Amino acid sequence: MAKVLIIGAGGVGQVTAHKCAQNPDVFSEIVLASRTESRCRQIAGQIDRPIKTAQVDASDKDQLVALMEREKPELVIHVALPYQDLTIMDACLETGVHYLDTANYEPPEHATYSYSWQWAYHDRFRERGLMALLGSGFDPGVTSVFTAYARKHHFDRIEELDIIDCNAGDHGKPFATNFNPEINIREVTQKGRYYKDGRWVETDPLAVSDEFDFPDGIGPRKIYLMYHEELESLVRHMPEIRQARFWMTFSDNYLKHLEILQNVGMTRIDPVKYQGVEIIPLQFLKAVLPDPASLGPDTHGKTCIGCLVQGTKGDERRKYYVYNICDHQQAYREVKSQAVSYTTGVPAMIGAKLMLTGAWRGAGVFNLEQLDPDPFMEALNKHGLPWHETFL
Repeated sequence: MAKVLIIGAGGVGQVTAHKCAQNPDVFSEIVLASRTESRCRQIAGQIDRPIKTAQVDASDKDQLVALMEREKPELVIHVALPYQDLTIMDACLETGVHYLDTANYEPPEHATYSYSWQWAYHDRFRERGLMALLGSGFDPGVTSVFTAYARKHHFDRIEELDIIDCNAGDHGKPFATNFNPEINIREVTQKGRYYKDGRWVETDPLAVSDEFDFPDGIGPRKIYLMYHEELESLVRHMPEIRQARFWMTFSDNYLKHLEILQNVGMTRIDPVKYQGVEIIPLQFLKAVLPDPASLGPDTHGKTCIGCLVQGTKGDERRKYYVYNICDHQQAYREVKSQAVSYTTGVPAMIGAKLMLTGAWRGAGVFNLEQLDPDPFMEALNKHGLPWHETFL
């Protein structure tokens, strides 16, 4: 039906390629491109249908434009680095290609997350008749759809939203991150922020914690308040929300290693001189840590990501929980990646599928909560991320 260009060949790119290949009625041709084409060829070798590969530096607009003009995809699925969002969007505008990503733009020199840079592209995409879908991963992505689904079917008014992300898996390594180490550590070490009564409240990194009892045998876990980009878009598009927070679990082992790395300066993102050469300590740390794509065979346990929603339906006050459980080893058996990559790559494929089939259509820049949640929720059950709901 359509040709897609997947940019990025890490763990998420691997899952996205597998899942697109499982749906040939929608994704009739697939091109997988990365700075390292050998990695693309490795992924293509796992898949039982032809996948074309290419080499591209996604930070170079001219290279991107040349690749898009040569391959002529209908849609770009961007699952590389968030630093590259704007460059890829520029290339899509120049070549007339629709765009999808899984994480919002952040400048390399500042650990700052904001949709403002990408929202500023709305008029240009609208004038070109193109659609850009932002944040079609799990969080952001599925969590936005969960919230929109709750609002559509169970609430007249959402007042409080808590997005709660638990990785209860164990990879057996002394210290490793389950997705790109540079992005993961930048995210965790920045100040926390949450939305309350029309303003943003800032906290020290991981200074606020609570406990949540997770379903499916995971049990009680300590959760830490962080900032996450979907909070920004959700309170913009659902201004009724009075309080919105994001929480994530971390093991004591992870936090202790992170504390030590911070104390010795290895999480710095400013350049330092080493033997006459400028290096960025966090990028060097990324180079010596385990590649997240290599963790799949040894990672056991489950993830649980969901939304705890409170508000009203008529005169009734409601508290509602909607969530997904994903098993690391089941994900690995299917697509050779662990569940953290799986829970991002599957929604990237689903968002692309809905765009290409016309179930989600528009000109401009969109976040997922602006669109009808029902076809996405149906697709989650069909494509490997079944969801569950309960009233508390």
